[in-house]
Amino acid sequence: MLFHTFWALILGFTLSGAVQAFISRNKMKEQLGDDSFKSVLKASGFGIISSSCSYSASALAKSLFSKGANFTTSMVFMFASTNLVIELGLVLWIMMGWQFAVAEFFGGAVMIILLKLLIPRLIPASLIESSRVNVEKSAPPKSDKKATWHDAAGYTIGDFKMLRYELIIGFIVAGLAAKLIPASFWSAIFLSGNGIITTIQNVIIGPIIAFVSFVCSVGNIPLASTLWHGGLSFGGTISFIYADLIAFPLVMIYRKYYGTKLAIRLTLVFWLVMSLSGLITEIVFQSLNLIPAMDHSMSHSMKIGFNYTTILNLLALALILWIYWMYRTRDKSDPDQLFAQDLICGMQVRISDAPASYVHEGKSFYFCMPGCRDSFAANPEKYVSN
Repeated sequence: MLFHTFWALILGFTLSGAVQAFISRNKMKEQLGDDSFKSVLKASGFGIISSSCSYSASALAKSLFSKGANFTTSMVFMFASTNLVIELGLVLWIMMGWQFAVAEFFGGAVMIILLKLLIPRLIPASLIESSRVNVEKSAPPKSDKKATWHDAAGYTIGDFKMLRYELIIGFIVAGLAAKLIPASFWSAIFLSGNGIITTIQNVIIGPIIAFVSFVCSVGNIPLASTLWHGGLSFGGTISFIYADLIAFPLVMIYRKYYGTKLAIRLTLVFWLVMSLSGLITEIVFQSLNLIPAMDHSMSHSMKIGFNYTTILNLLALALILWIYWMYRTRDKSDPDQLFAQDLICGMQVRISDAPASYVHEGKSFYFCMPGCRDSFAANPEKYVSN
């Protein structure tokens, strides 16, 4: 699996890093003040060109919300930045076929429309505003320093560091599931041969598996491939992929950001939207005869040899080595540099709109999320000394 997707991961993260470095997020906050279709469309576009990391997306969505963005558009941004990004589409295309890549973007659009329609109706405005009062409002200093390719490299390496555990766990869990879990186990979980009943059951259970798997973002694609080949329906697989945003660790983050009541309601709305999107996507693709035939062998993931994939992987290896060199040789001497490194997770964050900051011994440190800031604040010397 890793052999077949390595070049796509490198390419996707490289493009994502470049976009994050050269496109300012201040404009995002200025244009997401309501939940009109125009603002939702902008939020979707901003999300597509942002990092695919689920944790980073949740932190940035919270930052947008705390600084005036509408709650619905903030959630749309978060969904788009994890489900409609380049690297996700590339990995889906390679591991599961072009139909899944197209379905991901089609269903993503459906999901965004459902979020726009359902969040204002299912989550009371009073609960949202009560949460806004408790969300931290910080305004880190701004800088006019222009971004460089060194900064873009920092974003790329930062995203890899943020997602390293999800990617490793995703490939390991998927490999073990494919080789050690018998087909009879999946058959017992996933209904089959019952028409629309099968589809409904599968799109409901897909997000539940995502919740307990702890795997987020691009890291859940290998497991999605295993589930698909194990018997999960097309729509159920799509709903599982969307459900990276309700993995248990992220639900705990929502609780910390927005409070227990809003976090529970938000998670249930997400589950409903993910399942409905998977159901609608399967119905549409079934009517167009675009659902691929299910292959339980997963033979494609076992073939490693010298072919075009090997050449692409070698080129990707050269690219990531150059990116790492750019990252290591970036200018660290400017105290007012536009970008800083989160010392907890290693992610590159823009100083002007960092989701969290902390002053230690007169020096400011910036973080991708309040959780990283809190870890740093508990023992600053541990990280500063390194």
